[in-house]
Amino acid sequence: MVEIVLAGGARTPFGDFGKSLRDVPLQTLGIHAVKASIERAGIKAENIDNLVFGNVTPVDAEAAIVSRVIAVRAGLPVESGAMGVNRGCASGLQAITTAAENIMSGESKVGIAAGGENFSRIPYVARTMRWGDTKGHVALEDGADVIYRCGFSGELMGSTAENVAEKFGYSREEMDAWGLMSQRRAQAAIESGFLGQQVVPIEVPDRKSPRMLERDEFPRFGITAEKLASLRPVFRKEGGRITPGSSSGVTDGAAAIVVAERGVAEDLGITPDAKLLGWAVAGVPPEIMGIGPVPATRKLLAKFGMTADDVDYFEINEAFAAVNIHAERELGVSRDKTNLYGGGISLGHPPGATGLRMMMTAIDHLKATGQRYAVITMCIGGGQGMAGLIENMAG
Repeated sequence: MVEIVLAGGARTPFGDFGKSLRDVPLQTLGIHAVKASIERAGIKAENIDNLVFGNVTPVDAEAAIVSRVIAVRAGLPVESGAMGVNRGCASGLQAITTAAENIMSGESKVGIAAGGENFSRIPYVARTMRWGDTKGHVALEDGADVIYRCGFSGELMGSTAENVAEKFGYSREEMDAWGLMSQRRAQAAIESGFLGQQVVPIEVPDRKSPRMLERDEFPRFGITAEKLASLRPVFRKEGGRITPGSSSGVTDGAAAIVVAERGVAEDLGITPDAKLLGWAVAGVPPEIMGIGPVPATRKLLAKFGMTADDVDYFEINEAFAAVNIHAERELGVSRDKTNLYGGGISLGHPPGATGLRMMMTAIDHLKATGQRYAVITMCIGGGQGMAGLIENMAG
C-alpha cells in the first residue's frame, strides 16, 4: 500500500475583497505559495514531477492554463505535469487528494498540491455582446454574484444556509455566538504567532510604493457581540437569520503543500509532517448543502472503523455558522477540539486555498499538541461534502 505524506505547507496572507491583493494576479499568488512550500519541504523544484491547482473562479489572461503557468514559473521541470481541479469549496482539499491519487497510480512520485482565488479580479460579464446588440442598454452581470449562486436553484449560498437554519432550528443568536468565537480565536492565533507559521508575506502594490502584506486582512479584531447583533440578515429579508457576521468572508489568496510517496520523501530528505490516510465525498440535497460535512465525515471514519471520538482535532470549514453548529450536533464534536484558530468566518474563504489552509492548521495543531488524528471537512455548493483524515508524523 502506498503511503502518502505531506510536508512544507505555506500560504499567502488572505486579502480582504477589493483590498491589498486586488491588483495581484492569481498566478503570482500561486507561484509565491508554491515556491515557499518547496523551500520549506527542503527540496528543489526540479524534484517535483506534478502540480495540481485547485481553483473555482478563473481570472486573468492565463486562466485556462493557470496550473501549468504556475508550475513552470515556480521552477518545476518543463517535463512535469500540471492540472487544475474544481470541487467548489473543497477544491483545496481536492488538489491534495488528486495529487495523492496520481502518486498511488504510479503517475507521480513527488507532487505539489496548490490552490487559490482572486475574487477581487472577477470581471463583470456582458453575455449578449458577442453576437451584437443593435440598440438599447446592455446589462453587465457580476461574475462574483454568479459564483455564489446554487447551480440548481439560482439562490445565493447564504440562502441555502438559511434553509439549514430553518430546517434544523438553529437560532440567530447561536450563529452570532459562533461568529464571535471564530473572530476571537483568529485574533488570538494571529497575536500568538500560531497562524503566522503558515503565512509567507507577499509584496503588494500601494499608492506610493510596494509594501509587504504580512498577515490575514479579513479578521475583525475587537468585534463585539453587540456589533454582530446589529448586523442585518442579507439573504432572507423576512425572518432571516444569516448575517455577514455568521458567514465566511470573501477573500483572495493561495496556498500549497508538498505531497509525496513516503519512501521517495525519505530519499529526498523530506521530513514529513503528516500522513494522508484517506478521504471521502458524499452528496446531499443542494438546497441544504451545508449539511455536507456530516455524511462525508461519517463515510470517511467508517472506512477506518473510527468514530468522531477517535479524532483529536477537527477543521470544519465555516462557510456559514449553521454548517458548524449542525456538524457539531450531528457528529457529537466538541467545539473544544474544533476550529481552535478561527475559520472561514474570521479568516475568509477563497475555495481553491481553503482546504489547504485547513490542512496546514490541522497539521500545526497536531505538531503543537502531540495528538494523533485530525479531520478536515467542508460543505460544497451544489450539495456535497468532503472530508480528509491525517495522522501526525512530527516528533
